[in-house]
Amino acid sequence: MITKLAWRNIWFKPLNTILSIILLTSSVAIITVLVLLEKQFEEKFTNNIDGVDLVLGAQGSPLQLILSSVYQVDAPTGNISYDSAKVWMQNPFVKKAIPLAFGDNYRGYKILGTTHDYLEKYEATLSEGKLYEKNFEVVIGGEIAQKLSLKIGDTFFGSHGDASEGEVHDHYAYKVVGISKITGKVVDNLILCTIPSVWQMHGGHEDVEMHNPEHGEEGHIHEDGDEHMQHEHDHDEHSHEGHEHEEKDMSIDEPNMEITAVLLQFRNKMGIVTWPRMIAQNTKMQAASPAIEVNRLFSLFGIGIDALRYLAYGIMLISGISIFIALFNTLKERKNEFALLRVNGAKRFQLLNLIMIESLLLCVVGFFFGTILGRIALMLISNSAEQDFKLSFNPYEFIWDKEGVLFLLTILVGILAALIPAIKAYQLNISKTLANA
Repeated sequence: MITKLAWRNIWFKPLNTILSIILLTSSVAIITVLVLLEKQFEEKFTNNIDGVDLVLGAQGSPLQLILSSVYQVDAPTGNISYDSAKVWMQNPFVKKAIPLAFGDNYRGYKILGTTHDYLEKYEATLSEGKLYEKNFEVVIGGEIAQKLSLKIGDTFFGSHGDASEGEVHDHYAYKVVGISKITGKVVDNLILCTIPSVWQMHGGHEDVEMHNPEHGEEGHIHEDGDEHMQHEHDHDEHSHEGHEHEEKDMSIDEPNMEITAVLLQFRNKMGIVTWPRMIAQNTKMQAASPAIEVNRLFSLFGIGIDALRYLAYGIMLISGISIFIALFNTLKERKNEFALLRVNGAKRFQLLNLIMIESLLLCVVGFFFGTILGRIALMLISNSAEQDFKLSFNPYEFIWDKEGVLFLLTILVGILAALIPAIKAYQLNISKTLANA
């Protein structure tokens, strides 16, 4: 009964009520987005550097090297000699070395030349198909398979560089031979192939006839997003053409070739400390620590996140003041109503509870809408990050400990805002109020 009466009372002045709800909704939405972003962002960045102690690459910004090589969200700092890198890769202190050669892209998704160890590092198993063995065979991430509707046996042409609008390399077609399971890591949005595939695409095709892995059999070609069926014709001629290409495939042992970076894992942690200086002094390369650079990145982001969090708390404080003013002002206009309630048997504590419930209802409604609005905002952020960085966030995750604290904080704001008006209602003098009515 009291709750029903309180709900009607808060709409006695709808503009004040709407203003209070909007302020609360805004503050809760901002904090919700920050809580979810902070947790998921940290998880994604931390999970992807597991097993990577150092990244060997061209000189330049260490952070750029880490972002491009580990997270695939920036342009590389340049290329390095594979022969020079191999000296360090074969060092006894190195437990595992994974070379990376950035090639082109297909509809914005990077084509990365690497070894099978890259899939093993991210614990990415195949959902169907097999691992790539020959040049221009590819294993695609599970996310790519879903978004681009690619399947085993499909072929496509890559575009030059990182931009999907780049020049199409139509002299070789990549063939999908495997699809990896979704891991929630960066490998889900990559197209993996052999390193010689990248070399041959950019340097070894001048003397090789145009090759299509699907020649001689019915295939499914993806080119710039358009799909069409390629039917069997002149089987013997195309079989001979494919055979000639296989004879000219480049191998991993080609001299004077370049790669983009190497992911290094050491047998002991001394290499993490000593190698960056050794490599900088003795080579034209650099060795960057993912842990150090990610901590730097978090510290940079932390300043902005803290500023937004303080802004959200400020808005919540303003919403509490708004609720207090609304309740305090209506209290003067409702003195006669409260006096009549007392005359009809209402107790002092019932009037106090009525004011408190009105404030708490506003806070609960504001928290509810704020939680929904925050997740809608995160969904929009995720869509934008997906397009630009192939990085997605889950708006449906609930962080019960932090969001529970946020709910209690919202309730506390409501209690504090209603405290003085509720005490005033509790201390109401019935006879004096009715005499002045």
